[in-house]
Amino acid sequence: METLNTFDVIRRYDPDGMSFKEICETLDVDLKKPGWPDRFGAAIRSLFEAQKGKKIKALSLFSGAGGLDIGFHDCGFDILEMVEFEDRFVETLRENTGKSKYLGGAKPTCIDIRKYYPDPKLKVDFIIGGPPCQTFSAAGRRASGVLGTTDERGVLFKEYVRLLKTLKPKGFLFENVYGITGAQNGEAWKEIQEAFQDAGYYINFMVLDAADYGVPQHRERLFIVGSKANKKFNFPRPTHGPDSDGEAPYYTAGDAVRDQRKMKNEIGLGGRYGHLLVDIPPGLNYSFYTEKMGHPRPQFAWRSKFSDFLYKADPKSPARTIKAQGGKYTGPFHWENRPFEQFELKRLQTFPDIYQIEGSNSIVVKQIGNSVPPQLARMLALSIQQQVFKTQLPFNIATLEEEEKLGFRSRKRALSEKYSSKAGTAIEKNGITTSLTLEKQKQEGKIILDEKFNLTLTEKSKNGFNYIFDNCKDAYVWNIHVFENEKKNNSKIFKVTIKSKFDIKPNNKLELRIIFTSLDNYQITCAFKLIEAKLKEFNVREDLVQFLGYYQYELQSDVVVDFGTNKSGFSKILASILNGEVTRKTALYSYFAEKWNCSEEEVIKSAFILRDLGFEVRNKGTNPQMPDKHLLIPYEAPTLNSRSVQLNKKLQWN
Repeated sequence: METLNTFDVIRRYDPDGMSFKEICETLDVDLKKPGWPDRFGAAIRSLFEAQKGKKIKALSLFSGAGGLDIGFHDCGFDILEMVEFEDRFVETLRENTGKSKYLGGAKPTCIDIRKYYPDPKLKVDFIIGGPPCQTFSAAGRRASGVLGTTDERGVLFKEYVRLLKTLKPKGFLFENVYGITGAQNGEAWKEIQEAFQDAGYYINFMVLDAADYGVPQHRERLFIVGSKANKKFNFPRPTHGPDSDGEAPYYTAGDAVRDQRKMKNEIGLGGRYGHLLVDIPPGLNYSFYTEKMGHPRPQFAWRSKFSDFLYKADPKSPARTIKAQGGKYTGPFHWENRPFEQFELKRLQTFPDIYQIEGSNSIVVKQIGNSVPPQLARMLALSIQQQVFKTQLPFNIATLEEEEKLGFRSRKRALSEKYSSKAGTAIEKNGITTSLTLEKQKQEGKIILDEKFNLTLTEKSKNGFNYIFDNCKDAYVWNIHVFENEKKNNSKIFKVTIKSKFDIKPNNKLELRIIFTSLDNYQITCAFKLIEAKLKEFNVREDLVQFLGYYQYELQSDVVVDFGTNKSGFSKILASILNGEVTRKTALYSYFAEKWNCSEEEVIKSAFILRDLGFEVRNKGTNPQMPDKHLLIPYEAPTLNSRSVQLNKKLQWN
């Protein structure tokens, strides 16, 4: 293949590849200074700009905020056009293109990729980009599988392939989440590989961690490099971490931002969970407050939240992945117990300081979180220059041997012991003890629920139900009565007794004795919402899910249901849920029909009733990745609330 760029002076060249430290010494880049990726990018860009040879013309697809574009532009690729659907992201691209701007003369185009048909005269040597990854993401896996290529976003790679066939570049780089390889039992991954091969390309792929390439953030992504001529592409050897030459230390989050300006007014997190962040040791998340981590007063069930929930970065290590979207409690948070500022997030993602990212704070974070870190992009671009385009660089990029394995996955699996030790040290240092003493209390009045299952307790009201909460005889035995009329006039009594399998205090488990008088209204929902409020009030657990345990694990309570002689119809259905007989499993409608002694149509009707009562029920309507004619009832209590993602989703009627 024709050499597109040949540097006149080969300053240092090692046939086996130079270490990254040696390359930076060649470029006069000091790796000990914060923000060194900016200076590395500028030095590389200057080298390529000084060359008079033919530039490699590139097209960028799904460009986002331009993370890949920055890296490839710095490394001698002339980005002709950047195609992006989100107009707010295109504003960022426009802000950074033009004379004297970072991306130079690249043309941002705001268009749906499915409607993009390039000018027939457009000639490109290389295509870069990766389509949206939500359909292959971890969020999908937690929700009973992933949509993969069954969702319209999951087939956007076909548009990528269409453009490869139209423009016939010499090669391409495709990026996505690593979950793509396991989606739909590997069928989606097989389909994607075959599509690229059918377009006429040899493909090589590898999952890389950005921290291994000088990014102060652990971020695992799949990269595919395709070439019309090269059967084999060797990915660059890590520049940092245990797999690098000389085992160069990681570029840490603390080093990345230590020269940034101090905040004038440090703003904490606030809100329902904000106070919990303070005690969490750097490097840990909400799991600090779990029994498994040894916390004497756990608030959460193990793995009941995403790993970025209340995650506090460790200044001595790379941060965990910056998420494009998330709630108020989605980390990483600064080790000073506050959200990171935009300029700090740019450093953690290795966006150049001078690169402008447009939009509100949430839009800026989304753009950063969606991007390929530019420093990782630079190392990939240099390797592509060297191998695909046979460019003679002023240094030789060291590459991985064929079939060589990287160790970041095994290292991650070995972190649990380290985290437990860190949690134990923090618990001891902060003097956290098991001195959780529950207050004895008797309350009675009216209980009211709104349409989003928000609870209101009042002494008197014409609406709602009567309630009594009483734990005066034993603080760890809660008696909860919910009834419609005066208690003495109620002829039917339904009882549920729940006893925690775990200690609230050494040798003290919590026992809930629930009594209600009707299955035909919201009494049971009111009873559980009252319990949830008391769990929070007494600092036992943050909510019902944390008390029962995350649904992918064993129920953390023993349940006894006593509905008297009423053991048919809806009472049987409700009992089978409360005692955990049919929960925590995804099963066919026929399974529930057999358990409930009813038809499949009645199963669906019952599912709708349960949803109305606040029980979380899922099927293909709420979670499209679920199989047809399957139900999942995750929990043994009505756990829906105003913050629930599932609250506004609709069950499918069939």
